Amino acid sequence: MSVPRYTDIPPPSRRRRRRRLLIGGLLVLLGIWLAFLDSHSLYRRIRWSYEAARLRAQNEALRQRIDSLKQQLKRGITDEMIERIAREQYGMRRPGETVYRVEE
Repeated sequence: MSVPRYTDIPPPSRRRRRRRLLIGGLLVLLGIWLAFLDSHSLYRRIRWSYEAARLRAQNEALRQRIDSLKQQLKRGITDEMIERIAREQYGMRRPGETVYRVEE
């Protein structure tokens, strides 16, 4: 009785080869589906994380603006401040006054 050797194993049959190719192809398609086509795909998750970071930064900037405005309220609003805001933001003027806009 002879001991089978590694070299005595026949090459994979066509059926096995087709099965391996089919399974490999399905795995590739599944990977593409998960990476790009799924509603929670890797691509969308990365995009969402960038958007979340941008929104966090925007939120922090708005919080700082709110704090700045609260400090202005604590200091009190003077008549000069009201006049400056009315002139700069709303384009108001005193009667008989001519306004010249200089754009930089």
